[in-house]
Amino acid sequence: MSRLRRAGFTAAVALVLTAVTACGSGSSGESPSLDGPLPTEVPVGTKLVVADQGERQQVALEASGQLESLLFETEFATFQGAPSILEAFRADAVDVAWAGEIMAVQSLVADDDVQVVAALQTDNGLNLGIAPGASDIGSLADLKGRRIGYAEGTSQQAFVLRALDKAGLSVDDVQLTPMALPDFPDALRSNQIDAAPMSEPVFSRYMQNPGATALSRAETADLSDGLSYLYSSKRALSDPATAAAIRSYVASYVRAQDWINDNRDAWIDAYFVTSQGLTAADGARILDAAGKTTFPRLDENLVATEQHIVDVIDAAGELPRPVEAADAFDLRFDEVIATTVADIGAGHDRP
Repeated sequence: MSRLRRAGFTAAVALVLTAVTACGSGSSGESPSLDGPLPTEVPVGTKLVVADQGERQQVALEASGQLESLLFETEFATFQGAPSILEAFRADAVDVAWAGEIMAVQSLVADDDVQVVAALQTDNGLNLGIAPGASDIGSLADLKGRRIGYAEGTSQQAFVLRALDKAGLSVDDVQLTPMALPDFPDALRSNQIDAAPMSEPVFSRYMQNPGATALSRAETADLSDGLSYLYSSKRALSDPATAAAIRSYVASYVRAQDWINDNRDAWIDAYFVTSQGLTAADGARILDAAGKTTFPRLDENLVATEQHIVDVIDAAGELPRPVEAADAFDLRFDEVIATTVADIGAGHDRP
């Protein structure tokens, strides 16, 4: 296990508690306007703390060779779910993070300063795992009266709300059971809940349990959009050194994700097998479902997509106050994404 990976597993809790001095080291000069051009010069000694989930960013950067090309120190901390990442942002414990699109909504509701700086799009969404004791659930309509794992502020929340709407059900027709994302698999295995949405590779590991089932992709394929974001914060972006490093990081991460598109077998071995302990067949199936990763422009179309997500949550009565999706985006990074995508021959839209 690499030095960075060891640090990633142990740093998450400590960073939240001792965060103020952890981020954006190497800063100097006046703070730039968040409306002005992104700084491009990364001073010697600059460091980024990156919130990762399931080692996905770290392994992609390592396997693609992009980590070695970064001109600043990078420390990875492992988190599970958007709520814990938001807490780290609030504590100034991290500079950049990868999470689902719902974290943007949660940040807006809480009046945080978190900003979207890049977007990734795949075909792969979430899967609805079914508990061994609830194998009679064969359709979304069968969720009526059942206990569903529910994690507010996550993509899984939007998935559940869309599932109920598709089935013609309301939140009053089911038993939403609040819990943290990491608790979903155990709660299903022990029949504490009947169903829960899960992302990969957590879903594949759950399906290895005796009696575990899931709704078919035909039932759930349109319940999540496969959209995820790289996030930073206004605090980090207001520091010239950190902002320049994040600009460089976004470009490198886009390159790393496109490397996955072109190096399928190497990614399966590095991530799904070596990092996550799954089989090569599991990795191939997950990649087949995901399709090729593309990189949407940070523009009015993406803002409109995010606003639709806001409206879905609001329509279900789960939005504490009105928010505008546009406030969650730093559109200055669109130029970085467009330039990088053009340089490497990647795409902005789904093939």
